[in-house]
Amino acid sequence: MAVGYPQPKKQILRLNLNGRWREDAVADNQLLIEYLRNIARLTGTKTGCDGGECGACTVLVDGQPMSSCITLAVRCEGRSVETIEGLTEQGRLHRLQQAFHEKLGAQCGFCTPGMIMSAEALLRHNPHPSDDAIRDALSGNLCRCTGYVKIIESVRAAAEAVP
Repeated sequence: MAVGYPQPKKQILRLNLNGRWREDAVADNQLLIEYLRNIARLTGTKTGCDGGECGACTVLVDGQPMSSCITLAVRCEGRSVETIEGLTEQGRLHRLQQAFHEKLGAQCGFCTPGMIMSAEALLRHNPHPSDDAIRDALSGNLCRCTGYVKIIESVRAAAEAVP
């Protein structure tokens, strides 16, 4: 590190990550995306714009979608954080993951984890959303491959899969 610049302080971060409590030392200025990818080794969450504008890094914090590229890891102290990896159960795809696969909503796949996490937050609060509600819930997620038709169809199919 350059002379004259102090090292960031570190602290112990305790959080519930994908259903399991863990404690890790993190720098005060470390972003949640860096914590997830570099410390927790969960690489499903993607770094896109680094400015909270594209949604590729969306995770759920206490059930709410949040851009992990503009959230300090220390702000998640004592909270629940869910990533795309946390949606699978016993190695089986989650209904949203399955629907994105079957309905071709993934396209290149880069935006897919963020899209799925935003859609999961929606379906938890509104199990049978209208297409307008789906569009609204995904409005913070950008896809550069598609006109969103297949993505909306994927979320709708996942919603219809639950009685």
